[in-house]
Amino acid sequence: MNGGTELVFHCPACGECMAVNAPMREALLDQGCVVCGSVVSQSAFSPSPEANGDGTV
Repeated sequence: MNGGTELVFHCPACGECMAVNAPMREALLDQGCVVCGSVVSQSAFSPSPEANGDGTV
């Protein structure tokens, strides 16, 4: 993923979980969840464990 994986997105409506970068976070905030279309807030994002160097998401 271009831009590096910095965050984990977890949709509170459908439960979808994926690693995202900053541009993707902005797209999700603007357009909603790519799976269910529900509105997404800042609280749906958390720091990626990958950013800590353990290689997991």
